[in-house]
Amino acid sequence: MAAQKEPGFRESVNLMFNRAVALMDLSPGLEEKIRVCNATYTVRFGVRLRGKLHTFTGYRSVHSEHMEPVKGGIRYAPTVNQDEVEALAALMTFKCALVETPFGGSKGGLCIDPREYDEYELEQITRRFAYELIKRDLINPAQNVPAPDMGTGEREMAWIADQYARMHTTDINARACVTGKPLDSGGIHGRVEATGRGVQYALQEFFRHEDDKKEAGLSGDLEGKRIIVQGLGNVGYHAAKFLSEEDGAKIVGVIERDGGILDPEGVDIEKIHAWMQKHGTIRGYADTHFREDGASLLEEECDILIPAALEGVINLSNAKRIKAPLIIEAANGPITAGADEILRHKGTVIIPDLYANAGGVTVSYFEWVKNLSHIRFGRLQRRQEEARHRLLINELERLDRYLGDAWSMTPDFKEKYLRGADELELVRSGLDDTMREAYQAIREVWHGREDVHDLRMAAYIVSIDRVARSYRSKGL
Repeated sequence: MAAQKEPGFRESVNLMFNRAVALMDLSPGLEEKIRVCNATYTVRFGVRLRGKLHTFTGYRSVHSEHMEPVKGGIRYAPTVNQDEVEALAALMTFKCALVETPFGGSKGGLCIDPREYDEYELEQITRRFAYELIKRDLINPAQNVPAPDMGTGEREMAWIADQYARMHTTDINARACVTGKPLDSGGIHGRVEATGRGVQYALQEFFRHEDDKKEAGLSGDLEGKRIIVQGLGNVGYHAAKFLSEEDGAKIVGVIERDGGILDPEGVDIEKIHAWMQKHGTIRGYADTHFREDGASLLEEECDILIPAALEGVINLSNAKRIKAPLIIEAANGPITAGADEILRHKGTVIIPDLYANAGGVTVSYFEWVKNLSHIRFGRLQRRQEEARHRLLINELERLDRYLGDAWSMTPDFKEKYLRGADELELVRSGLDDTMREAYQAIREVWHGREDVHDLRMAAYIVSIDRVARSYRSKGL
């Protein structure tokens, strides 16, 4: 009997798309229009480094322009290729539609290992890559707006924004050409943590619904829930930090590329992260709990598994041994289509990537709006809110004096109530609202249709339907 073939990342996305559209009433032409990438640009450019000319290959793919600009990160990795970039661009289309950010889907990548170059060299490479994309309007505030992804961050986004401004000296909205920038370059509070924070809000919303917890065989809230996190990069670190510090969850395992740490009593995420920042490896942190084969920790007992790094880490080779009753995809495509089928048949509940990690693009949307409006959130209304709250506090203080010991305000109530919302609080509020609304739209399909049996199918149906309605309104 021949072994079952493992689908690639792009094939997995297509298979999941096909599952959803099979249950939808779309014309063949519209279905095909939504499926395919509109365009992919491949660029090869040279940069002189260390006395030699080095040639690099990069990509920018536009999946759907049902709304513009299109949105999607730029990743730096030696494995970047056209199929991967096009699959990620498709996911961005569905992700943006699901959380109702007014963007089409795009994605970019540069085939490079950023660890092999120093900061100056990376800047030269990034600026040249940006130049090649900018001159073709593949970076533009009104047409195509990148963001950080694996291997890139605030630093690279600042270089790209500056390169765009140099090439468009009279564009008043130049800063909006890219999101995920540092604060002093037009960024927004809460963007760095946004994807991890979105994972937290997604889990909080899941645990508000008794029927959904029952599907996973779980009960109660996040307090004490055992979590294993795969990948302690930006997303995995922040998700683990917030879930443990604010929700009382217990992080029992951390998986990295060079090993893993498993401790049933719980690990200290801050200490592990600090160790990795200093040493560049998880090795040596806690030898007593260290496991050479980090990937094997995916198969350990836990309540929630959070794959937060690469695609395809849960596949046909290990899906049957996954014990977690609830998996939330903090990374893009961490579960292959074949593994997804196995897990669904086992009864595993999967909170899919196009919803779970949409916190990044949601807060990117807020940053883009901030750049176009040229004013930070909260600047106009914060002190007015404080003045209105002061009126109520004055009345409560008068009542406090009148009643004496019979009644008094909670000690820190006055300070908390008087404080008007700043940009960070407004960003978190907007992200929380977005994740709640999107999940409720998904679960309505999940529980409301007899032919939909999982959250991924429901999420694809909701997002594809929104894209289809947008195309129909354009007359297609």
